[in-house]
Amino acid sequence: MRRIYILFLISSFFGFSQEIALLKYSGGGDWYANPTSLPNLIQFCNQNINTNINSKPATVSAESNELTSYPFVHMTGHGNVVFSPNEVINLRNYLLSGGFLHIDDNYGMDEYIRKEIKKLFPNQDLVEIPQNHQIFQKPYNFPDGLPKIHEHDKSRPQAFGIFIENRLVILYTFECDLGDGWEDKEVHKDPADVRLKALQMGANILNYVFNN
Repeated sequence: MRRIYILFLISSFFGFSQEIALLKYSGGGDWYANPTSLPNLIQFCNQNINTNINSKPATVSAESNELTSYPFVHMTGHGNVVFSPNEVINLRNYLLSGGFLHIDDNYGMDEYIRKEIKKLFPNQDLVEIPQNHQIFQKPYNFPDGLPKIHEHDKSRPQAFGIFIENRLVILYTFECDLGDGWEDKEVHKDPADVRLKALQMGANILNYVFNN
């Protein structure tokens, strides 16, 4: 059993609060974008899918030894991303030992993050996740796959992934703005049904992480 899974199972058994984290990275991109998104997602999950996640998400750098303390790490932004050689090794080891990285392109990150993902797994390509994958099925059903939260250029939303031994370890949500939909409703003034879709999809992601 991988170390991160062991920590999760022990803490779940004893009723301890889980923690998730926001990834701090180099390169000049705004890793700190969407400051209210993770707290709102945590609140939604704790209220609706019986999670027990610490209400305040942590912040962890890509080279930190603390990375393995978090079963789920979220990454977002609009601009440049650069992983140093040490960060590549640390992130790869984290993912191979049971960790999960969700990358949410906030429109502008795509051309940079794809190169950095290739550094992590040079022999694997991002693949589009099929609509029948369990991450779209429970606890909330998304028969058409990843929902569109904000429209910018009429492109369809896509969910890409890296799989290791049939386990999804990197989820890259593209042309979607999922994290924007998690933010306080005053930030983007999204309709209630759009915001709910975003939070439900986020709950599916955390459900997958905590149960696989």
